Amino acid sequence: MGKRILFFILTNILVMTTIVIVWSVITHFTDISGSFETGGSGLGIDYVSLGVFSLLVGFMGSFISLAMSRFVAKKMMNVKVLDPDGPLSSQERAVVEKVHRLSRAAGLMHMPEVGIYQSPEVNAFATGPSKKRSLVAVSSGLLQTMDDDAVEGVIAHEVAHVANGDMVTMTLLQGVVNTFVVFFSRIAAILVSRLVRSEMQTVVRFASIIIFQILFSILGSLVVMAFSRYREFHADQGGADLAGRDKMAHALRSLKSYVDRANVNDRTDDSAIQTMKINGKGGVAKLFSSHPDLDERIARLEER
Repeated sequence: MGKRILFFILTNILVMTTIVIVWSVITHFTDISGSFETGGSGLGIDYVSLGVFSLLVGFMGSFISLAMSRFVAKKMMNVKVLDPDGPLSSQERAVVEKVHRLSRAAGLMHMPEVGIYQSPEVNAFATGPSKKRSLVAVSSGLLQTMDDDAVEGVIAHEVAHVANGDMVTMTLLQGVVNTFVVFFSRIAAILVSRLVRSEMQTVVRFASIIIFQILFSILGSLVVMAFSRYREFHADQGGADLAGRDKMAHALRSLKSYVDRANVNDRTDDSAIQTMKINGKGGVAKLFSSHPDLDERIARLEER
């Protein structure tokens, strides 16, 4: 669910910040100029050099984040990777068989890694740098809460994400967003540094770059989240094609029922709900949601 995007965006922000710090240190102790100022007319900024730099750093950050995505997900969620050839419980064996069967139906040549992580949340996610090196993980809460058909629908949805190459597409979009983030954060930092005394400009510029980059990254995540919501409808359709429309619809209704029960019990702050990003909040919160409202997803699936 939302964890796939959350991990990717957080990793991307950390990677981009690290690149900025390293670059600042290199330019400070070498003869390489990292200011991108020309001293000419207007703002005196070399926009071409800054644009090339932003493009390189932006896509470098997104591709590094993609390469780390599977590793980060395993570590952060303490995912237990299931060995298909090793000793497994009946429940674990059933999860592996579902993932592999649906993956073959989706035409994947390499089976994703399959994992389970201990959490009461009703959740699942797919991640990885490529179809060959992907991971599909489900929570223990999902397996305990949902029936077999609903679990298969959820897994089919995640396998569809892998088959659709959504992580790679997301990476390309994030690279474009990163490019704009780096470009405008540098311009903003240059302008802010000119408001202070010359002896303070280096420190102010360094701090401003990091602050503006984080702020602009958060704003840029609105674009990534909007694309994520759009891709969820495709993954729902892909899940319906793999597991059957009835099972996919049943999985969505089961999630909706779970959310409704949580709301009735006045537990809208439950981490299981917040992590899934499917609680149907409106306003600003909806803009930062990686998933559309469940009612809309169910309606879209039934229309098709």
